[in-house]
Amino acid sequence: MAGSAAIEAQDGQARTRQCGVIQIRHPLVAHHVTRLRNKETRPSEFRALVRKLAVLMAYEATKDLDVRPHSVETPLTTAEGSQVVGRIGLVPILRAGLGMVDPVLDLLPMAEVWHLGLYRDEDTAQPVRYYDKLPAERPVDVALIVDPMLATGGSVAAALMTLRDWGVPQVKVLSLIASQEGVDMVSLQFPEAQIYVCQVDPDLNSRKFIVPGLGDAGDRIFNTVEE
Repeated sequence: MAGSAAIEAQDGQARTRQCGVIQIRHPLVAHHVTRLRNKETRPSEFRALVRKLAVLMAYEATKDLDVRPHSVETPLTTAEGSQVVGRIGLVPILRAGLGMVDPVLDLLPMAEVWHLGLYRDEDTAQPVRYYDKLPAERPVDVALIVDPMLATGGSVAAALMTLRDWGVPQVKVLSLIASQEGVDMVSLQFPEAQIYVCQVDPDLNSRKFIVPGLGDAGDRIFNTVEE
């Protein structure tokens, strides 16, 4: 992956590191992404595929969470185990990021959810912020930005800057499909971030849509595609 520090996760085993672009290579991920791209995939199936991929990505992205020893009483005796520690925040970029929240919350029910409202100005292709209710203090320990598409990288970069200003020490980005241009830009500006993607596509078209991509993820999730 030219211009970025890529790490592949082959057959579900991610070689984790503190920063870089991690493209998840797994048969199930490839299968679901192919269905996701198909223009004939109906909204109900599209939403289900987004949920499945969000779970697979969250599994990889949470491999380096801090844990502490924790014992429990089974019906027979005491068992030693582990418990995740620290505050974890899910940060969906509205509106498409909402489609990835519930499946990740199923894995991390203790997580907080902090919404960021960003949309892309169609004339300038620049992100415009319209919603941000992050508290002034007490940042989370780990934040997971969820947004199905990383096209120009502008919205993700704006979210990363917001979380940096909040004081979050560790930030991960989970995007289903990204453009090469987008991941290069984000990883250059935020080398400390971990960027998890299912697929990196080569191009952006004149409207700054990822090619081949899958269209507008938000429209396909919420069934608002204009015929």
